[in-house]
Amino acid sequence: MTTLTEAPPPLAPAASEPKPQRRRGRWTPYWLLLPGILWLLVFFALPMIYQASTSVQTGSLEEGYKVTWHFATYWDALSEYWPQFLRSVAYAAAATVLCLVLGYPLAYLIAFRAGRWRNLIMILVIAPFFTSFLIRTLAWKTILADGGPVVGALNTLHVLDVTNWLGWTAGDRVLATPLAVVCGLTYNFLPFMILPLYTSLERIDGRLHEAAGDLYARPVTTFRKVTFPLSMPGVVSGTLLTFIPAAGDYVNAELLGSTDTRMIGNVIQTQFLRILDYPTAAALSFILMAAILLMVTFYIRGSGTEDLV
Repeated sequence: MTTLTEAPPPLAPAASEPKPQRRRGRWTPYWLLLPGILWLLVFFALPMIYQASTSVQTGSLEEGYKVTWHFATYWDALSEYWPQFLRSVAYAAAATVLCLVLGYPLAYLIAFRAGRWRNLIMILVIAPFFTSFLIRTLAWKTILADGGPVVGALNTLHVLDVTNWLGWTAGDRVLATPLAVVCGLTYNFLPFMILPLYTSLERIDGRLHEAAGDLYARPVTTFRKVTFPLSMPGVVSGTLLTFIPAAGDYVNAELLGSTDTRMIGNVIQTQFLRILDYPTAAALSFILMAAILLMVTFYIRGSGTEDLV
């Protein structure tokens, strides 16, 4: 008996192996980065290299300067102008603390309580940027003028008695004192504190506050345990954006201060534009940059926000 079996189906043609696709656009990110890299090279790296070479030169403006690798310029500059360095750090730190104390409540108000007024308050925060930095600083000479309403109110409240004891003012004057310089720094850099704080606070989920309330946490406890820790990235960013430019500022000390309130920025300006001692000015610039970089590094590590900044 013959058994009929079905013929096996014809084998399908072997599928052709996919050819490796050409990686298209792999150079696109590098081309997009090229303008920024060129900008940094031309306007940051090259000037830094030039200033580094200037700081180790010797000579005079008449004879010309030559690179002699005279690193003693750094020690001479630091040993002569260390009071201005310390004064710059102290003024910048005081202004940063004041900006944090004044800016945090306002940022909190904008993020959680402003409602429909949020946009208007934000416009008022950034409105000073539409005016020249120089004009804003000069306006404080009128605000803090002798015999003005501000000085009169401080005298009435006996605030000047405390500031005189601290050495921040002298007598009944506020202008040409450390207090005037710190006030100018605080006013000019306050928006740099408010904006990062507002951005950080706005990202906090409101349900976390509700959960803290459901767990019978008081508002102070909620702020201490929930709000402030979650806003630390904004605190760190705001303090850095305030302290770094304030430490190198010279306009406020020049217009609102006196010879006794000169900051290191004023010394660098004088060395560059008046005395024309370019090596000393370049050395002071590098010392200031290195000192700020060192302080910022320790600050970020101490605050535990390396991955958040």
